[in-house]
Amino acid sequence: MQQFNFKMIASLIGTLLMIVSLMMLVSLFFSFYYGENWHPMLISSGITFGFGIGLYLLNTKNTNKEVRRRDGFLIVALGWISMSVFGSLPYLISGAIPGIIDALFETVSGITTTGATILTDIEIMPKYLLFWRSMTHWLGGMGIIVLATIIFSRLFGGGIQVLQAEMPGTGVTRLKPQMAQTARLLWTLYFFLTLTEIILLYLVGVPFYDSICNSFSTVSTGGFSPKID
Repeated sequence: MQQFNFKMIASLIGTLLMIVSLMMLVSLFFSFYYGENWHPMLISSGITFGFGIGLYLLNTKNTNKEVRRRDGFLIVALGWISMSVFGSLPYLISGAIPGIIDALFETVSGITTTGATILTDIEIMPKYLLFWRSMTHWLGGMGIIVLATIIFSRLFGGGIQVLQAEMPGTGVTRLKPQMAQTARLLWTLYFFLTLTEIILLYLVGVPFYDSICNSFSTVSTGGFSPKID
């Protein structure tokens, strides 16, 4: 029986975590703009990137770089788990959601675009955390795994198994012959729809910050909002 290519899987999960850490840094703009404490988000990003680069380096001397279908399923499962765990760090380190279970619940709800929340007074939360909360919706809505397949295919040349494991159905290859082109097309459309909604909301009088957060939530069909109502 074939064994999992654990070094390759660890390297791909590491790449995914590095992407997540860079997404966290986007929230720093709002912490600077609103004069909030930016240290928790920077620390969270640093920890996530540190684990990511550590896992990535496990594969530097691995000569077997084949990603089989069974590896793809494990990558997707571990990818969602790792995103949930590390995505909860900003809540925990900032103290906004001190309980580990509550922080994980909020993060999983965001990444899976469920929209359930443990928060009762949303508007007292720091702006940068509410932005990250909506960002988890946006990333989970399309599936950050799909984004990662673009990078995986460039680095390792075997990401179609990841895309097949992530997307429902069996028609992945019918979209486009090249996996990276399919993922790029999906994310281009997703980004365009998000940008269009942000502009339209802003034009009808919704503040720019609220336009971004609400667009991230609605395009992903999630439901998180920076407002109580």
